[in-house]
Amino acid sequence: MRKRSWGLGLLLAGGGAVAWAHYAPALPDSAIAKPSRQFGLPFAGAPGPETWLLGQGYGNTTGAYRQRRSTYVNLQGVHAGLDFSAPCGTPVRAIGDGVVAEVDGPHGSPPHNVVINHAGNLSSLYGHLRVRSPLRVGQRVTRGQVIGESGDSQFTCVSAPHLHLELRDRSHQRFFNPLPYIAADWDSLALAGSFGRGYEYDLAAPRKWQTPESQPEVRRGGRILNEFARPWPPSPGGAR
Repeated sequence: MRKRSWGLGLLLAGGGAVAWAHYAPALPDSAIAKPSRQFGLPFAGAPGPETWLLGQGYGNTTGAYRQRRSTYVNLQGVHAGLDFSAPCGTPVRAIGDGVVAEVDGPHGSPPHNVVINHAGNLSSLYGHLRVRSPLRVGQRVTRGQVIGESGDSQFTCVSAPHLHLELRDRSHQRFFNPLPYIAADWDSLALAGSFGRGYEYDLAAPRKWQTPESQPEVRRGGRILNEFARPWPPSPGGAR
């Protein structure tokens, strides 16, 4: 995933206007729905090499670790979403009932993205969409409804076609591991991932954060979580 770190989040929008990203206080635990596999997957049909696969997990991935001081520095050094590899143009579906909060909003994941607000003060973000979604802000959507088409973070439809899916609190300050919120066969999907990226080890505590279910929650702008003294695999050339 390619994510821009905008700090407080100033963005020059397409029309030249300046919009502020959300940086309201994070919502407390008491205001946020607990994970109960209440959402579905963002694609229809069975996973497979010709359809879609889980490409990169949420959390302390090796890719995020290597870019923990640059691309992911505003997310505590963690890949705060799931990457699903899928051919460009694959229909992307809402993971749950909700209301469209943003279409190409200020939260990154270009070239196009959608944010949907759900019950329990949760929001889902769908990034790297191929074209601008026809949805309108304020429009209600239902679980499984097509909301866009998968695209490519490299703008090529060849180099890295995938969907980036995040689950956040509605203030956009807290980022959750989507696995316990989404009903799916994660054991099989994790085995079939196609991006080849596992989790970074801390040799001082090698069992920490080594399963898809155990990845830490992230707070926007918090301290880096994975500044390991003894990392494995080592970062070629150090962190970028």
